[in-house]
Amino acid sequence: MQKIEKKNRTFHRKKIWLVFLVCALMLFGLIGRLIYLMGFRSDYYYEKAEDLHEREREIKAARGRILDAGGTVLADNTTVCTVSVIHSQIEDEETVIQVLSRELEMEEETVRARVEKVSSMERIKTNVEKSVGDVIREYGLAGVKVDEDYRRTYPYGSLASRVLGFTGSDNQGIIGLEVEYDDVLSGTPGKILTTTDARGIEIEEMGESREEPVEGDTLRVSLDVNIQMYAQQAAQKVMEEKSARSVSILMMNPQNGEIYACVNVPEFDLNDPFTLNTDVDTSSLGEEELQDLRNQMWRNPCLNDTYEPGSTFKIITMSAGLEEGVVHMEDTFYCPGYKIVEDRTIHCSNRNGHGAQTFLQAVENSCNPAFMEIGLRLGVSGFYQYFRQFGLLKKTGVDLPGEASTIMHQEENMGEVELATTAFGQSFQVTPIALATTVCALINGGRRVTPHFGVAVESGDGARVTELEYPVEEGIVSGETSRTVCSVLEKVVSEGTGKNAAIEGYSIGGKTATSQTLPRSANVYISSFLGFAPADKPQILCLCVIYDPQGTYYGGTVAAPVVRDIFENVLPYLGIEKETQEENGSSVSAKG
Repeated sequence: MQKIEKKNRTFHRKKIWLVFLVCALMLFGLIGRLIYLMGFRSDYYYEKAEDLHEREREIKAARGRILDAGGTVLADNTTVCTVSVIHSQIEDEETVIQVLSRELEMEEETVRARVEKVSSMERIKTNVEKSVGDVIREYGLAGVKVDEDYRRTYPYGSLASRVLGFTGSDNQGIIGLEVEYDDVLSGTPGKILTTTDARGIEIEEMGESREEPVEGDTLRVSLDVNIQMYAQQAAQKVMEEKSARSVSILMMNPQNGEIYACVNVPEFDLNDPFTLNTDVDTSSLGEEELQDLRNQMWRNPCLNDTYEPGSTFKIITMSAGLEEGVVHMEDTFYCPGYKIVEDRTIHCSNRNGHGAQTFLQAVENSCNPAFMEIGLRLGVSGFYQYFRQFGLLKKTGVDLPGEASTIMHQEENMGEVELATTAFGQSFQVTPIALATTVCALINGGRRVTPHFGVAVESGDGARVTELEYPVEEGIVSGETSRTVCSVLEKVVSEGTGKNAAIEGYSIGGKTATSQTLPRSANVYISSFLGFAPADKPQILCLCVIYDPQGTYYGGTVAAPVVRDIFENVLPYLGIEKETQEENGSSVSAKG
């Protein structure tokens, strides 16, 4: 019996020691955990506690301005307000609802739904005029926050709308330069921090802490407001006179690729970019259909769309032929009004034919059979070699989003008929900016420049931060070929189809074009003219494309006068001098 009792006591003591040991281990574990949390994780839990008691509101940064070449502001900011409520801090819901619905001119039901919503912060309205925001702030309503914000404004409204682009409600770029240079322009947002108690009520004694925003940098561009205005007015005028669907004008410096003007009329209002620029009845349209129309309105035809260039492309065919040596200035051609290629009869624009003519006369006459002959002399492989060499099979690299690629026959599928039609600018498509950029290389001595708008990034006080640089490819054609092309194209204006672009005292080079869209049976035409000045050392190039003009549609009759009118204003503005003839026949320069 004693043995049994002794055994039980020993067992109980073991149980007690076991329980004690387990409790001691648990206690030491808790102490260790407490030391770990308080000593090694204190910062983490301090931040967690702060997060529970802090309310954060973002302060938007002022977006960087966009300036033209002369410093004129093209895109700026105006101060507006964002009105929000913090549900847990509202003391008198009905007063808040009545004041906000009245001052913000909003439906009471809409305001009520947002005020009564239980959330850390509910935004009532953005882009509120500062004067209205100041009035609401003066009420001193608990739980109502009025924070200053910025809204993008465009002083010139529709000027260069598809180039500048616009921003959304979040102040981020949507199209154009605004989205292309968003990282430069956007800046860094700031913060407003307020401390609350466990119920979410703001502790007034703690006040607010602010982290100030950093405004975005300024973008300096090559666009010139005055040149853009000249071009836009001219485009608008011819569109109305010819009842055209649209008109695009691109003006650039062929020596460095800077774009002075990029017009696409009808333009749209940058300060109201979601309203269509046409008289389309939108009452019966769904939101998806309406957005499709907006997307179409926002497209930039100069680089987002392709077209058949027609006879302006003959500049490329001529340059390739001269560079390859398959055509020379002393060559002659005969034009009966057509040329038979394989089983096709392909007509000249002059159905009666030009008869016997020199190469120079063939260019002046814009003779299709002559250029078909040059294309056939080059052959498919030779033609493709220069197509690649001139850069037409790749994008130009212009600093705007959405540039389209050239639509061209596959080399292996290109026969003599396709080669012949391509040689005079039909059966393939390019963008206007690709055509203009390629011609720049052919008239500037053989350097393919990158077309661009961005010139420099500047700080808010005007100091240069970065000079923007762009690639240049050398050796596109020889200097001799380039000089010959300039000389021939000057004759096109002084004596050929481009006579309507001539300006007394100036040497203008250029090429007319009239192309027909598909299907050909629709009889829809595109009239265009590409001109540059001065012809011997080009400082400015202008491409005018008129889509679907009514009545007379020939490029030399419709588009060439538009470029002439623009040059009459722009050449003197740029300081390009006129040439006058002295009695002995030598030329001297005089200010235009």
